[in-house]
Amino acid sequence: MAKFVLLAALLWLIVPSIGNAADRHANYYYPPPQTSETYKARAQTLPETGRRSRIAFVTGLTNRMLQNPYPPEFAIFAKGTDAEKLIIVSVKADTYDTIYRMRGLLATLTAVARVTPLFKQGAVEDFFTFFDLCKMLGFERITVSDGRDFAHRINIE
Repeated sequence: MAKFVLLAALLWLIVPSIGNAADRHANYYYPPPQTSETYKARAQTLPETGRRSRIAFVTGLTNRMLQNPYPPEFAIFAKGTDAEKLIIVSVKADTYDTIYRMRGLLATLTAVARVTPLFKQGAVEDFFTFFDLCKMLGFERITVSDGRDFAHRINIE
């Protein structure tokens, strides 16, 4: 019994660090995510999407933000071998520092996605979300962070 308790205690100490070690972007772009969720997308990945289209999406969104008369409040970028990981990090202090504020940002990104030709042509602008757009582009996960203390992970299925 004592061996079982010792083994369980060791696993409890090791497993969280293994999970964080697998995320090589944690502690570089954001703190290790404290919370996570899984979104079951209503959309399917478009067959013609790939690394290039995901990077073009992020580049286009970033360039659009840079055209505003004020500095962006967050950075958005794609990472991973196939640019399959979307990362959104606040670059402004005291913004998007709670799950609720971050959900507000994600809701705003849904509003932006719903006016895109892609959603309008498919007549899904009142049904799909920003997460569905990410699924259509082939993103597998989204990590959002305040850039200081808070990070949340959304796995997209």
